Amino acid sequence: MSSDIHPGKSYPLGATAYDHGVNFTVFSRNAEYIELLLFDHVDQAKPARVIKLDPDQHRTFYYWHVFIEGLSPGQIYAFRVYSSKSTEIWNQFDSKKILSDPYAKAILSPKNYSRQAAIDPGDNCEQALKGVVTSQDNYDWEGDEPLNIPYSESIIYELHVKGFTQHESSGVTPEKRGTYAGLVEKIPYLKQLGITAVELMPVYQFDEQDAQGDLTNYWGYSPVNFFSVHNRYGYEKDPLKLIHEFKDMVKAFHKAGIEVILDVVFNHTAEAGKNGPVFNLKGFGNDSYYLIKSKGEYRDYTGCGNTLNANHSILRRMIRHSLRYWAEEMHIDGFRFDLASVLSRDEYGMPLKNPPVLWEIESVPSLAHVKLIAEAWDAGGLYQVGSFIGEKWAEWNGHYRDDVRKFVKGEKGIVKNLASRILGSPDIYPDPDREPNRSINFITCHDGFTMNDLVSYNEKHNDANLEQGKDGSSFNDSWNCGIEGATENQDIESLRLKQIKNFFTILFISQGTPMLSMGDEIRRTQLGNNNAYCQDNEISWMNWNLLVPNSDLHAFVRNLISFIKEKEIFKLEKILTTKKIIGEPHMMWHGTKPYHPDWQDYSRSLAFSLTYPDHNEFLYVIMNSYWDDLTFELPKLKDSRKWFPIIDTQKSYPLDFADLKNSQGLKTNLYKAAPRSVVVFWGK
Repeated sequence: MSSDIHPGKSYPLGATAYDHGVNFTVFSRNAEYIELLLFDHVDQAKPARVIKLDPDQHRTFYYWHVFIEGLSPGQIYAFRVYSSKSTEIWNQFDSKKILSDPYAKAILSPKNYSRQAAIDPGDNCEQALKGVVTSQDNYDWEGDEPLNIPYSESIIYELHVKGFTQHESSGVTPEKRGTYAGLVEKIPYLKQLGITAVELMPVYQFDEQDAQGDLTNYWGYSPVNFFSVHNRYGYEKDPLKLIHEFKDMVKAFHKAGIEVILDVVFNHTAEAGKNGPVFNLKGFGNDSYYLIKSKGEYRDYTGCGNTLNANHSILRRMIRHSLRYWAEEMHIDGFRFDLASVLSRDEYGMPLKNPPVLWEIESVPSLAHVKLIAEAWDAGGLYQVGSFIGEKWAEWNGHYRDDVRKFVKGEKGIVKNLASRILGSPDIYPDPDREPNRSINFITCHDGFTMNDLVSYNEKHNDANLEQGKDGSSFNDSWNCGIEGATENQDIESLRLKQIKNFFTILFISQGTPMLSMGDEIRRTQLGNNNAYCQDNEISWMNWNLLVPNSDLHAFVRNLISFIKEKEIFKLEKILTTKKIIGEPHMMWHGTKPYHPDWQDYSRSLAFSLTYPDHNEFLYVIMNSYWDDLTFELPKLKDSRKWFPIIDTQKSYPLDFADLKNSQGLKTNLYKAAPRSVVVFWGK
């Protein structure tokens, strides 16, 4: 054995750089021996050096480890695993396949990277992803600390790192478009809009080739590593500088008072099903990482070919380590868990009453301050909105999205559901001690129609995805307002704009934490594509040219956000009572007559008042999704107060959002609400 090779330690996992060398550690229960491969550059067809790890010297329990003197950060590496225990059912050991380190903090892609090469028989050394040794650096955070913005004061903006600045109209420095550095240049826009958190779609390394034909996996829900920053989003091409670029981005957001939430995918990987590629987990321990049926088929509760065995001790640990890395080392403020209900399944795919991984995540001390947001469903039919396990978790409220869409569209039989959604969904979250703001309210997100398309298309138009229209939901609760797609009909366009303003107004005056999707404030369109996961082009990118023709809507949304941020009634951390209690903040339901809401099945209107006497806050909201005018009688105010119209979505800019100083109080307590409109009053 060479004098620079030592047994090393079984911890920490991954590649750890020290002053005099690097320690490598990986987990593999059934490997008979492992080779560590060292490369001088990522495109090498053969490694520059191969180091065989002998089980007698380099294995402790199921951990394989070695220390190499003289290596330093920047070293490129990978592994091969050898075992005679490979079986069709449980293991997929293939010594011809290059495996990247699951714990690598940086990943490099060769110029001719090929997903197919990780599927086809034969050696894929030249075409494989490889890890890079990183340093325990002394990055200057300049005193950066978590912002700890409570949900009650949060407004979340979901965006795609590349798509937000890639379009030539973004105004971002050309070479920084589509990068973490480019995103920093758009912080002033987000700050002016008034949002308090960005929710970034996946930013750890994913397989861009996991798509049909020559299309690209643009969204990023195809992970190959849970620790490394996605290298394609870097302005910096050096992997060590790329980590600093990401940290610079987080620090810049924090300086602007904006939190950074990451969309994380712990439900499946890019290795897909039985005939999918071998990148790392399959090759190190297929039976440890995935839910597998008795015949070797993968249980698929994700729609992506495989499902991670999240409650296996090895994977539970990896998930904890990943979250700690992003929170502790990268200063991330929160995580949104894609298809989080998968994490509640056992090794047979059955839902657990108390899933260990979920309780462990919320009990990690260094994660105590971070936001944990669950997409509380999966593709296998498990729907846990309102019943997701844990005491800390917030949830994407899918019921909110569906019921608000149906009401604004004009469906009947929705007003009772709508009332509950606006109140913070106490029918879904019955625990009286649960804060209403842990309901993440949204109308649109990356998955589905944009806000513009929600009012412009009755049907999905996904031909560009090359899946014969089989992809994407066929149940969108959308309405094209009379014409499918783009139109020059001004009546239709006016109605669509009004409907968009209706959606935004209801979203922001509801109890709960509002989330809006990238570009909805300027009517970004995907041309009716409701599953643009593979459209890395102008279908998905933010077209900043839309800002000028939609400046009125942009101003409306900006004013709405500013309005609710100023009001204490929207910052409460308990469900409002619907009983009139002196001195207590409360909500009262009304119809066209005060205190007489119309709960009947045919009703398409609802009104409510929000009152917070201790802060002198009195609001009244009319929502009319009926296709005719409706005259509402507002309740009388005490002490010679009057109702002042603030918002009327029927009106055009700038009258749709009135300056309270210039608003004229109502002479009578009667107000005619236009068809399909929302009106908000302030009492003073």
